[in-house]
Amino acid sequence: MLKKIALVAGTVLFAANLMAATPAKAPHVLLDTTNGQIEIELDPVKAPVSTKNFLDYVNSGFYNNTIFHRVIPGFMIQGGGFTQQMQQKETKAPIKNESKNGLHNVRGTLSMARTSDPDSATSQFFVNVKDNDFLDQGDGYAVFGKVVKGMDVVDVIVNSPTTKRNGMSDVPADPVYIKSAKVID
Repeated sequence: MLKKIALVAGTVLFAANLMAATPAKAPHVLLDTTNGQIEIELDPVKAPVSTKNFLDYVNSGFYNNTIFHRVIPGFMIQGGGFTQQMQQKETKAPIKNESKNGLHNVRGTLSMARTSDPDSATSQFFVNVKDNDFLDQGDGYAVFGKVVKGMDVVDVIVNSPTTKRNGMSDVPADPVYIKSAKVID
């Protein structure tokens, strides 16, 4: 009888240990844009603050109908802060910079946009269209995800003809916007 109890207890402990060792699936977000879909995998282990911040904005519907307001070939596309009418959206408080998390600004990665203040990122993000290692220097720009599907869409967006609107350069002449952003399985 004691052997059976010990065997059952050992099996339960082994199974619990196995489940604890299995990492949670990284969240995926689908950006449905006017140019196609972009699927992003987030990294909550290395960038928990940026990931939670981004997911909070996604889940609140904040990114729906926002534009990619800055596209620079050979560099990146940036969005998440302006309406189609180029009105800046009100954001939550800034977050702490997680740029020293071991992730790098390479092609296809998603990073937090910010001002010269390292801890000023709010809702805006960018997708690197090439390796931008200079963005890892100094205070750096926090990488918190990567494009897993739709990099071809990003490449179309970054090559959009641009103009100047509301005092901002590198704005797509024909607005490219996020129709919806949602968490997917």
